[in-house]
Order: sequence, then C-alpha cells, then structure tokens
Amino acid sequence: MEREKFSSRLGFILISAGCAIGLGNVWRFPYITGKYGGAAFVLVYLVFLLILGLPIMVMEFSVGRASQKSAALSFNILEPKGAKWHLYRYGAMAGNYLLMMFYTTVGGWMFSYVCKMFLGEFSGLDAAGVETAFYDMLAQPGPMIGWMLVVTFLGFGICSLGLQKGVERITKAMMVCLLLLMLVLAVRSVTLPGAVEGLKFYLVPDFHDLAYDTDGRFILGAAIYDAMSQAFFTLSLGIGALAIFGSYIGKERSLTGEAISISVLDTFVALVAGLIIFPSCFAFGVNPGQGVGLIFVTLPNVFNQMPLGGVWGGLFFLFMSFAALSTIIAVFENIVAFAMDLGWSRKKAIVVNGIALILLSLPCVLGFNVWSGFSTPVGNIQDLEDFIVSNNLLPLGSLVYLLFCTSRRGWGWKQFLAEADAGEGLKFPKWSRAYVTYVLPFIVLVIFAMGYYQKFFQ
Repeated sequence: MEREKFSSRLGFILISAGCAIGLGNVWRFPYITGKYGGAAFVLVYLVFLLILGLPIMVMEFSVGRASQKSAALSFNILEPKGAKWHLYRYGAMAGNYLLMMFYTTVGGWMFSYVCKMFLGEFSGLDAAGVETAFYDMLAQPGPMIGWMLVVTFLGFGICSLGLQKGVERITKAMMVCLLLLMLVLAVRSVTLPGAVEGLKFYLVPDFHDLAYDTDGRFILGAAIYDAMSQAFFTLSLGIGALAIFGSYIGKERSLTGEAISISVLDTFVALVAGLIIFPSCFAFGVNPGQGVGLIFVTLPNVFNQMPLGGVWGGLFFLFMSFAALSTIIAVFENIVAFAMDLGWSRKKAIVVNGIALILLSLPCVLGFNVWSGFSTPVGNIQDLEDFIVSNNLLPLGSLVYLLFCTSRRGWGWKQFLAEADAGEGLKFPKWSRAYVTYVLPFIVLVIFAMGYYQKFFQ
C-alpha cells in the first residue's frame, strides 16, 4: 500500500507545529516565565531551544522520512542487521498512549471552560469562588468523562477522514484560527489600562530576577534547568510523535530548514501567549507566577474584571482548546499510523484505538474524584502518567534518537546527514558532529537526572 503524503509543505509545517504547540506553550511556559522574572528567562529558553530541541527534531524527521514508517517500524528498517534498536518502538508507542491518557482529560477541561465562560458561569464570583468552581468541576466524574469523550471522538473523527482530507485540512484551518485568536487576544491585553508594567516584565530582561527570587534566594540553577526542560519538552521529542510527519513528506526540502520553521512557529505561539497573560495579570494586580492554577483560577479572575470578560475569556479558552486539540489530533494520527504500519486498515485502527484510549483515559479522570484517595510517590494518577512520559520516555527516547543517528552501531552519522540534507534549503551543520554525538547526549542525561532530583530530593 502506497504511503499517504501531505498535499503541501504548509500542511507539513502547520501539523508538525500543531503537534509541538500544546499546553506546554500556552500553560507551562507563561507560568515558569512568571516564576523566573520574565524576559531574562525567555532569552535563556530561546538559546536552549536552538541548541537542544532543534537537532533532535531534525533527527526524528530524518528517521521518519528515510524509513517511510512510524516509530512502530522505523528502527527495524534503518538499523544494521542484528541490532536491537527496534526494541525502543515499545517505549515510543507507550509514550504516545500515556500522553493521551491524561491529555484528553486536560483538553476536556479547556472545552468545558469555553462553555463556562461564554455562559457567564464565573461572572460575579470572587477569587475564592472561581477556585471552588474549578475544584467542583474536578470532583464530578460524569461531566469530566463527558468532555473527555468529546475530545476523543473529535480527534479520532478527524483522523478517520484520512491524512489530507482530515488531519491536514482541519489542522490547517484550526491553526490559522488559533493564530488569529491569539493576535486578537494579545491586542486586547496590551491595550488594557496598566498593561505597560506587564510588558516591561515580559520584554525587558532583568537578570537579577532570573538569579534571585522575591525572598532573595539564589535560583539561577533551577531557572536554567527549567529553561532547558521547557525547550526540550515543548517539542514532544523522543516518542516518535514528530517522526511520523517526516514519513509523510517528500525529499524536496532539507529537514533542518523545515525544523527551524516549525520551531519558530512553536516559539511564536509561546511568546504571544505571554503577551496575552502578563499584561492582563499586571493590569489587574494578579501574580502571573501561580503555577498550574494560572489558567483555571487566576485568569478567570482577570476576565471577570474586564468589560465583556465572558467573551474575552471564552475566546481565550477557545484558543487553548485549539492548542490542545492540535496536539491530540497529531498524536492520534501517530497512534493510528502504528497500527497501519503493522497491517491494519485506517478504519480498524481508529475503532480499536478509540475504544482503548477511552478506557485508558478513565483512571486520570477518576483520579480527581472517585479514586482521589489513590496516591503515588509523585502525586495522583495524572501526575504519575505525566511523570512517566515527561521525566522518562521523552528524555530517554530523545537519547535513543541521538545515539541512533550518530553511532556506527546505529543508523550512523553519514546516513543521517544525507537524509537531513536531501532537498533544497538549510543544511544540518557538519561541524556539529562532536556536539550532537557527545555533548548533547550528556545534556539530555542531565535533564533526565535532574527531573528525578527535583521530584524526590527537593
């Protein structure tokens, strides 16, 4: 059976960016930027995005395009005879399933908040009332399961239409809407009375705030680690989530230039999310570094104080829903491709995986209510699923791709470089061989080890 292809280069860039653009950009990035003093942290993050995320992204795309398969079979095709690299396919496949086991739940929260905002359910509530409304939502398994089902059916429904007519066409439209929504919200935010202080915080670097917190404690090491991990995790590297899209494109364009375009779009969304959030928070005297509660507790309070706040809040959560759904569609397509590479039809892959992911997503939903008494060393069920993916499968999977593309016992540097540089456009720098072979794997191992240190020893 002939491999499906994207109909256009723009489709490849927008869908790959859609996979990378997710809640990490528009949720985690703003609150850790707020935590570490704003603009100076953004500069450090951008440096790490360039030297950490970009090379691994090119490697994932190269493995996908050279093999013309998903991670389920790509290593089998490219590895030397007798090698065992293909065993990592189980890690890659597990990473995609585990990511969706909690991402569908959080995506459901976003869709739920779109309705709550437009219906005015937060109007008249004080800060404590908004917080109570969030935890009341988590405590109700019925509506939570309902929204998770909406997200799952929507994602697999789009995948069922095929690569070009479903995934590509709808993701392109959704990404355009996402970008337009962001620009409208950013203009509204920066024109609020008092927004100038938020813009200064976000755009004017203060390296003292990067090194010391408000209590005078030295935090530079933690800030550098969080900048590294954000640059690394924002692109969903290491589980083959991007490699699949490499398998859907031809050799007309070199992969380094394409990876840069995707990284620029991913970064643009993260930076504009900050332009929406920081001026709004400063305009209404709200702390922007309030962790995960920033989106669901802090910002509804901000919208409550705005004229037409329900409309602006509804548009904001619509944009958040598009960001979440773009990732869900991309990863669902990867999961479907696993099954299709193993000989299933698209229809069978969607039906079986749809049922499986609905069942696999239930523990995360129930972990906030019916099974709330169940805890693990890293927190609730969602925390455990996130820890397995973010702190283990993403860094270790990225290490596998790095070693596979640079080692004589793997695919090898020459084959990787030939694939990455095929076509017109920017070429992968040959002088970086020592860096990506020795230095970058060491940095990935440091990120992996620091993830455990922060979880268990701080």
